[in-house]
Amino acid sequence: MKDRVLSYVRHHRLMRPGDRVGVAVSGGADSVALLRLLLEARAELGIVLSVVHFNHKIRGADADADEQFVRELARGFDLEFHCGSGDTPAYARAHKLSLEAAARMLRYTFFWKLSDPDEGVLERVATGHTLDDQAETVLLKFLRGAWTRGLAAIAPATGRGMRMSPDAQLPPQIVRPLMEISHEQLTEYLRRLHQPWREDVTNQDVSFLRNRVRHELLPVLKRDFNPAIDRALSDMAEIARAEEDYWTLETGKMYFKLIGPPREHAEAVVRGGPVVIDLKPLEAQPLALRRRVMRQVAGFVGGTMDLRRTNSLVELASGEGADGKPLSLANGWEAVRSGSELCFRRRCQTEKERREYDLSLAVPGEVEVAGRRLRAAIVTGEDLAHAGEGARPTKVLLVSALAHRGLRVRNWHAGDRYWPAHTRQPKKVKELLQAHHIPREQKPFWPVVVSGDEIVWLPGFAAAERFRFREGDSDALLLEEVPLGQTGGIEQ
Repeated sequence: MKDRVLSYVRHHRLMRPGDRVGVAVSGGADSVALLRLLLEARAELGIVLSVVHFNHKIRGADADADEQFVRELARGFDLEFHCGSGDTPAYARAHKLSLEAAARMLRYTFFWKLSDPDEGVLERVATGHTLDDQAETVLLKFLRGAWTRGLAAIAPATGRGMRMSPDAQLPPQIVRPLMEISHEQLTEYLRRLHQPWREDVTNQDVSFLRNRVRHELLPVLKRDFNPAIDRALSDMAEIARAEEDYWTLETGKMYFKLIGPPREHAEAVVRGGPVVIDLKPLEAQPLALRRRVMRQVAGFVGGTMDLRRTNSLVELASGEGADGKPLSLANGWEAVRSGSELCFRRRCQTEKERREYDLSLAVPGEVEVAGRRLRAAIVTGEDLAHAGEGARPTKVLLVSALAHRGLRVRNWHAGDRYWPAHTRQPKKVKELLQAHHIPREQKPFWPVVVSGDEIVWLPGFAAAERFRFREGDSDALLLEEVPLGQTGGIEQ
């Protein structure tokens, strides 16, 4: 089995000689087997191993016992131990995530910090995903109506926020050496070694969709339809990954021709649009490319696109939809065609939406107003170091004392003034919005974040001069605008 792991690692270029590789060990059979196999292979790979564990604080004493088991396992093999923890249920509630999604978010954030190219202590974190995990994920994606990107499922390796192909020049941070080995084979391997592992009772809980696929759907498919269904699904994922790599390149080329540099597009979205596409270069393109371009643009403005809505957008772009008749998209956006151009813009608000709003913004917390989502949180330590502002910020850092004074989000009023950092003096909000070419229909509803009677942030602009974070402070208030359609987006 060691030779199979060596072959897979080398084929996908998952590790390099000299790499410091942390093995993510939960205590379960798959991750313990990964540690034992990499211990066997480390001399041939030329790597330095350590053990990584994250305690999700979900199962109380059992979770603490898992941590102690993994700690002793690392000590037994004289390996360095990196341990993190997080209150997953609280994080799930605060960010409106499922328990599974919150656990993945916290776990991978810990892995990414350990393997950060600039500040991390490792080059790579290896996880124990198996052939079974791949098969389950493909089925889950299929059941949810995924496109090719979803069917690609779990990649052999990933970098933070992106999937990397095997021939990528920059090595990935998260690697998965066991993707061609089944859970059954790994447990048999551990039995031969007389190596114990921990059982997570929640893996039997069929209230979780993945567990129902694992314990109910896959066994039926294997027994009654295809004994090698796990291999067939894994092959489908490999085909989908290659297809996705190709189409991503082609879509990117066309996207640049239609819209221009992505930064300009991003700035237009921050300002509330509009984003205009020249449709002429699309006319002779195949349907697959036209669909992908439309999905990418819609995704940029925060929309989620199923096949029906994608086809409606393609028809509108091809001239089958009437000029001037808007097509409603997600998150307060719409698309409208005029001649050879397609315009993505925020919808004109309904009478209900036109009413003035004034909402409390908790810290931590978020509010949705006028087609936008604004979020507030206190950041410290490493999170503070990575929370800088952009050139046209969708996020700003302010003094943390504001969090205790109370924050509100309202639409701006006539006479409101705002003083962005690094400018000479305050200006009327009306003048600032005009100078940044905010669309006329959006101006009345542009939000401001206030503390008492003072505006502390005007989204899309620099932090308030009076309240901006100063170097040397130990914590800060982070205010940011995030897409309404944003999700965790983390693979397994």
